[in-house]
Amino acid sequence: MKLWQGRLGGDVDERLNRLNQSIGFDARMVRQDILGSVAHAKMLGKIGVLTADECDAIVGGLNGILADLDGGALSIDMSAEDIHTFVEAELTARIGQPGKKLHTARSRNDQVALDLRMYLADEIAALSGRAKSAVAALIDIAEQHLETVMPGYTHLQRAQPVTLAHHLMAYAQMLLRDADRLADCRRRTMVSPLGSGALAGTGYPLDRQFVADEVGFRSVSENSLDAVADRDFVLELLSDLSILLSHLSRFAEEICLWCSWEFRFMALSDRFSTGSSIMPQKKNPDLAELIRGKAGRVYGALVALLTAVKGLPLSYNKDLQEDKEAVFDALDTANLCLDVLPPMLETAKFFPGRMREAAAAGFLNATDLADYLVGKGVPFRDAYQVSGALVRLCVEKGATLETLPLSEYQKLHPAFDEGVYAFIDLGNCVNRRNVYGGPAPEAVRVQIENARAKLSD
Repeated sequence: MKLWQGRLGGDVDERLNRLNQSIGFDARMVRQDILGSVAHAKMLGKIGVLTADECDAIVGGLNGILADLDGGALSIDMSAEDIHTFVEAELTARIGQPGKKLHTARSRNDQVALDLRMYLADEIAALSGRAKSAVAALIDIAEQHLETVMPGYTHLQRAQPVTLAHHLMAYAQMLLRDADRLADCRRRTMVSPLGSGALAGTGYPLDRQFVADEVGFRSVSENSLDAVADRDFVLELLSDLSILLSHLSRFAEEICLWCSWEFRFMALSDRFSTGSSIMPQKKNPDLAELIRGKAGRVYGALVALLTAVKGLPLSYNKDLQEDKEAVFDALDTANLCLDVLPPMLETAKFFPGRMREAAAAGFLNATDLADYLVGKGVPFRDAYQVSGALVRLCVEKGATLETLPLSEYQKLHPAFDEGVYAFIDLGNCVNRRNVYGGPAPEAVRVQIENARAKLSD
């Protein structure tokens, strides 16, 4: 018999069972369901709803179930309706009548909300750790390439010289913000809804803060309707995961570009590449492509749940069961992508010579050329026009600004002298940009120190 079959009689249509059953995905919350139930039982004992013997029997029975699950002596019955039904049935089978008292002053509505909040709090902490591991990998590689000049791009066109270290630290900053967002989301997730009942609380004199303390939560929910009916903490997590995957996807796209023969800035290890079934010369960055593709999957989970909750009246509706599959899949996807990113980067090979060649061929020092004239007293707008004309001349002659003869410079403006070549040297161009947050090696060292400090926090 189902937990909810007090009023209803007869057999439930199997099609309803198939649609209603959630144990296939909520089984992963079994630890949280048991620990939440232990806290609830202890609270019921504290307020006198359970005798000391009943409380001890329930807590001991629940801990025994968890131990047997961990040790492999017990498996979850996948024919149960949900994980709550399985745990309660197993408990009652083990300890008898006291097991039937566990659900006193509790509804599955506030129970599942607690389980999900506990589970997500644990998962967010683990995911934040993986994001920080990815940041640490980026920092380590950046530290090796403080002097590696490469093109910086706008519109996917070579724009100004930066360093590989500066480029990688841009993604480190993004991932640090992702970890910060996750931590903030975790804070709002760690609010105990237990005691809200089905929607209107309970007549028992519950100590809700006791339960919150037992499960390691910060506070209790302020409104029973809100506690069981809203899933904004899940939506917030899915939003944070979507932003995280957008950052990973952008980086994955750059890895795909950099591994191409057109760029040839890096090569992935054979361990993290695939080949072609027909073209023997191919080495494909499939792993990066998959990370890029997984972003859409996480976005879909966010849109799916937003759609599910957008028109729900208060309080609980069964539509909310759709929250778990969406967020569980998104978490699995984010974890998978973050797990593979550090080793993929740490085993990759970068080609500094090729990066510098691309920077030299792209007239990335054209802005510095204009700045050189500004230093000679020429108004910037005039200097900009001269610099553009010199780039056009180089294109026509197949030259670079570094190889263009001084006589050609002086034809366009008499302020040019031999010092122009040192001024537009790509390394000097980067080193001059020693503003806070800039690409100069000293500035990037500060970024690295600050990022490491955030990781240690």
